[in-house]
Amino acid sequence: MAVLSKIRERSLFLIIIIALALFSFVLSGLFDGNLFNKNKTNIGEVNGEPINREEFAQQVESYRTRSNGRTSNMQNVKNAWDNLVSEKLYKTQLEKSGIVVGEKDVWDAIVQQVSQYNNPQFLNEIGTFDQEKLKEYIATLKDNAEEGEQGKAEWLNWLNFEKNIKTNLERTNYNTLITAGLGSTLNEGKSNYYFQNTSVDLDYVYVPFTSISDSLITVSKEEIKAYVKSHAKDFKVNASRDIEYVMFDIKATPEDEKEIKDQLAQLVNDKEEYSNAAKSKVNLIGFKNSINIKEFFSDNGSDTPFDENYHTKNQLSKILADSLFDKDIHNVYGPYKEKGFYKLSKIVAVKQMPDSVKASHILIPFIGTSTADPTVTRTEAEAKVYADSILTVVNTNNSKFETLAKEISVDKGSGAKGGDLGWFTYTRMIPEFRDYVFENKIGDMGVVKSQFGFHIIRIVGQKNHQKNIQIATFSHRILPSEKTENDVFEKAETFASDVSEGKEFSEIAKENEYTVRPVQYIEAIDDNIAQLGSQRSIVRWAFEDGTNEKEIKRFDIDNGYAVVKLTKKNKEGLAIRGKNVRQIILNQKKAELIKERSTGESLDEIAKQNSTTVKSTMAVSSSSPVFAGQGRFPEIAGVVTSLDENVLTKNINGRSGIVFVNVKKKNLPTDLKNYNSNKKNIERTLQNRNIQIYNAIKDNAEIEDNRAYFY
Repeated sequence: MAVLSKIRERSLFLIIIIALALFSFVLSGLFDGNLFNKNKTNIGEVNGEPINREEFAQQVESYRTRSNGRTSNMQNVKNAWDNLVSEKLYKTQLEKSGIVVGEKDVWDAIVQQVSQYNNPQFLNEIGTFDQEKLKEYIATLKDNAEEGEQGKAEWLNWLNFEKNIKTNLERTNYNTLITAGLGSTLNEGKSNYYFQNTSVDLDYVYVPFTSISDSLITVSKEEIKAYVKSHAKDFKVNASRDIEYVMFDIKATPEDEKEIKDQLAQLVNDKEEYSNAAKSKVNLIGFKNSINIKEFFSDNGSDTPFDENYHTKNQLSKILADSLFDKDIHNVYGPYKEKGFYKLSKIVAVKQMPDSVKASHILIPFIGTSTADPTVTRTEAEAKVYADSILTVVNTNNSKFETLAKEISVDKGSGAKGGDLGWFTYTRMIPEFRDYVFENKIGDMGVVKSQFGFHIIRIVGQKNHQKNIQIATFSHRILPSEKTENDVFEKAETFASDVSEGKEFSEIAKENEYTVRPVQYIEAIDDNIAQLGSQRSIVRWAFEDGTNEKEIKRFDIDNGYAVVKLTKKNKEGLAIRGKNVRQIILNQKKAELIKERSTGESLDEIAKQNSTTVKSTMAVSSSSPVFAGQGRFPEIAGVVTSLDENVLTKNINGRSGIVFVNVKKKNLPTDLKNYNSNKKNIERTLQNRNIQIYNAIKDNAEIEDNRAYFY
C-alpha cells in the first residue's frame, strides 16, 4: 500500500512517533486497568474453579497446531473454551459420583485403539500386536522431547492422546451411570406401540387465528414485558453492541486497469531500449519472439508461472480455445482480461498425443526417495545402474516384465498385477512419468527418475491421438495503483474526520453516495462482522470501557478501510430479538375468543358460529398427521388418536388455530404377543442422551466467561 512507502520515507520520524504512541498506550493501560486485565486474572471460572491463562493458552496453541492454520484464532479460542468448560464440568460430576479411571484402564484403552490399526511398527515376528513395542515407542517419544521442537511437539501430541483417552473413558462411565437409570417397562412398550400405530377417522372444524383480525385485539407493552419475564429463559441475552459502518474498498480503477493493459501490450514485440550498462541501445526480445519462456517470465515479472502442460481444445478456457487453439506457433493473443489478471498468451509447441494411456512400471527406490524405508541402502547412482540392468533384461525378454514387477517393484499395488497401472489421463501422473508415456509410442520401454525412485516403464496402450498445444500465459494481476490507494485513504480519513466533528454519519454518507451498513447484536467474543469478515479489533473497540455510543473510528481492513460508529450498547438481561412476542400474545387472545364463542354442542353448530364448515379426514396418526383439506398438524394428531369414538372434543390448541373434533372410527393395531422390542426401542432412545446430559449439567453450572478481556 501507499502507506508503506510513506513509512519507508519517514522511518526515523515515525519510529519516534510510534514509540511515543506506545508509551502513551502503556500509561493509559496502567490507569484504566484494561491493558493487563488487572481486574480479570483468569480466562473464566466453572463452578468456582478457575481456567487460568496458561492452561488456556496451551489449549489454544494445541488447536492451532492441529488445524495447521485452517481455523481462525477466535475459532481456536472457542474450541479451547468449550473443551476446558466441558472438562471442568465433568470433573465436578465425577468427584460427586465417585467415578475413578485408573492408569490400567487408560492403558487397556490405548492398547485396544492402537492395535486396531495393525501398524507394522508395533507387530512382533509372527505379525501380532506387541505391547512392549508400543512401550518402547512411547519411551522414545519422551526421550526425543528433549532433542528439539519437533520432538517436543510429538511428545505433547502423545500426552494429549492419552488425556483424550482418559477423558472419553470418564465421560462414558458417567453417562452410562446416568442412563442406567433410564429404563422402561413392558407396559410403556405397549403404550408406545399403540401410540405409534393407532389411527383415527374423524370429522373436525378448524378455526385459524387469522380468521380474527389483529386490529380487533390490543396488546400492551406491559403484557409483552410480563410475557418475557415469565419466559425469562427464552429471552435471556448477553451484552451486545450495535454498529454501523462505511467500507472503503481499495480496488483498481479503470485507469489502473488501462495502465496494466498498456504495460502488457508493450511486452508483445521486440523493442530498443537504452542500457546504462552497455552505454548504448539494446534490443529487448518481446513475448512474441521469446524462446526462453521461463527467463522472459522472470525478467518481466509474470504473476503466474509458466504452465508446461499440454492441453486439448476442450481443456482450455473458452477465450483461449476460441482465439488461439487453431493459430500457428508463436501467435500471440492479448492483452485480455481474465479472472483478476491481464494476460498475454501464445502457442509454444504443438504435439499429437493420446488422451489416455495404459502403462506398466517397476519402481526402484534409492536413499532419500519418498518410497524408501530403512531397508533401502542403494544410492541414486547404484539405483540407476540397477534400473538400467532391469531395462536391458526386459528389452531382451519382454515376458519377464510381469515377474520382475511382482518380485522387486516397491510399488506393491501395481507390482501384484505385474506392474499394471491401468488406463489413466494426462493429468493423473507426475510430470516425469506422464511426459514419457504420452510422448512416446506403444511398446516403448525406458527408465525415468522421479521423487519416488527410478521407474522402468512399458507403454501398453494409447487412445484417441489428437492435437495438444503448450501455451505460455504471461500475466499481471489487476491491482490498484499507489495513487488509487492514496485517494481511498484520503476519502476514508475525510469521512472519519467529518463525522467525528459531530456531523451526522448517515447524512455525510448519503452526500458522498457511500453505503451505510448496520450490524446489530455483536457479542463480546464474536469475531466476524457481516461483509467485513474477521474483525476482532472492531469488536474489542466496541466493548472497551472508554468507547462511548456515537463514537467513530477508522479501521484498516483487508484491501481497504472501514469507518465504524458505535450506535448502541445493549445490556445483558432480557430482550426480544427475532421473536414476535406480540404475535404470540395475539394468538393466545384469539384462542380465548374462539373458545368463548364456540359454545355449540355439535360440530355443525361450532362451524356456524365460526363461519366455516365441517371437514372429514381419515387415517390420522402420529406418523401421518395429515388433515385432508387443511394440512399437517403433528401437534394435534398426537391428541386425537387417544380420544374416544363419537365424543365431541373441543378447544384443541394448534400452532396456528383451534380444532374441534369428533372421532368417527378408531383403527387399533393388531395386538402383539410380546412388547419387549418396543420396550428396548424406548430404552435405546433414552440411552442416546449424552448431549442432553451435558447440556443439563451446563445449564445448572455457574460459568464466568472472561475471554473477551484477553482475546
